[in-house]
Formats: sequence, structure tokens, C-alpha cells
Amino acid sequence: MAPNAGRMTGPGTNTYLLGTDEIAVLDPGPDDASHLRSIVEAAGGPIRWIVVTHTHRDHSPLAAVLAARTGARTIGLPAPRDGRQDETFTPDVVPGDGEVLRLGGVTLTALHTPGHASNCVCYLHAGERLLLTGDHVLEGVSPVILAPDGDMAAYLDSLDKLAPHEFERIAPGHGGILDDGKRALAALKVHRLAREAKILRSMENIGPASLEQLTAPVYDDVSVELHAWAKLTLEAHLIKLVRDGRVIDSGGIWQLRGE
Repeated sequence: MAPNAGRMTGPGTNTYLLGTDEIAVLDPGPDDASHLRSIVEAAGGPIRWIVVTHTHRDHSPLAAVLAARTGARTIGLPAPRDGRQDETFTPDVVPGDGEVLRLGGVTLTALHTPGHASNCVCYLHAGERLLLTGDHVLEGVSPVILAPDGDMAAYLDSLDKLAPHEFERIAPGHGGILDDGKRALAALKVHRLAREAKILRSMENIGPASLEQLTAPVYDDVSVELHAWAKLTLEAHLIKLVRDGRVIDSGGIWQLRGE
């Protein structure tokens, strides 16, 4: 675990080491010298591959440093240009959706799951019936969806996309292992759709409103200290509702269609 605990990173970013004789490092985390030393010491063998789930700055910046030190090949999707990404990540291998990666004694299937970010990839470790999700699925919380690169409709579609795959546990980007992975996926979708329904009810009650005016009633079950982040996910929900034809955006004032 990287030493970057915080409001949005929980206890810290999880870095996973896969393999025995040759090691694949998944999500090396932020550029932190102590974390670099921890990874190298824990590997117990040569690090050959560095796999990245997405390029938010708490997940991928150490990849370049670790690759320079070990000669490992980097695997993942390039960083979107939205100002929130680690643009130092330049992958040697860009996996296709559904591509099987044979990394020494470990086989991973890359599953493109846009939503939290457009370049999110989950990796299925079929041999362990384990799904490594980065920030697509987290322990105990739902991920922030950062529009415009993050996309709520894509996020919901990606949850559905993962459900049929053969896995039991989920290894998230932050927090502990989820033993009932399928249940966690289903609960996330229920939560997101319940939040969407609450948005629509709030708009019925207060009429045309700004993001600021909508945040408090929609997230009255969330600490006020987190409302700045909640507002970002609210915007992603509203963008989806505009595309669905249920909401109109009039220069930053949102209202139900037909009002």
C-alpha cells in the first residue's frame, strides 16, 4: 500500500505484485521513493511488467521510475488529456479489450471499463478467480465520476460488462479485498441508480437549479466535507440524464425536460 492516505485515496493506493519467478506490478502508485523501495523489496524476483489500470495521479506516476530501474515493460492505456491525468505514463503495450496477457506464470485478461476515467482497464486473473479493478470498484464507497473524461452512462455499462465474467473476489485500487465480487458489482449499480432517482426527485421539488443548489439535497446523506467531490459525480449524472432526454442544461441551470 502506498503511503498516500487521504480523503479520496482512503488508506492509500493498493499495489499488487503478481507472479513468483518473474513479477508483474499492477498499479505502482504515486512517485514516492519509500513506496518504490517497498515494491522492489517485496518482489522477491525480477520485475518484468508494470500494469496500470488507469492514469489518475495516485495510480501510475511511479511506473516510469520503476521501469527505468528494472527495465520492465509498461502495459495500459495512454492518458487522456483532461488535465487530471499522469501524462508521464507512456505504455510499451496498449492492451486490446479482451486481450489475454501472458506475464510469466500469470495470465490476465484486459477488460476495458470506461466510466471513472475513459482509460480504465480491469484485469481478470482467471487462475485466482480474481478481478483487479483499480478505481472502477472500491471497498465501501462508490468511485467519483469526473466528467467530462469520466462518464456515468459508460460506468453503468462497464458494471454490466463485468458481471458475466468468471470471478469471485475483487481486488480494488483502495481498501480491502471484496470476497463477494458479484454482489459488490450489483450493489454499485443499485446505488448509482438510486442516486439518479434522488436527483430527479430533488429536481421535481426545487425546480431549475445550479449544481451547487442541487448538491445539498441530493447528497444530504454524505458529509458536507465531501460535497465538493460529490458535485463532480452529480454533474456526471446530470450529463447522462441530458443524453437520456430527461433533463435540460440551460447554461449551467439544470431542469427537468418539460418544466
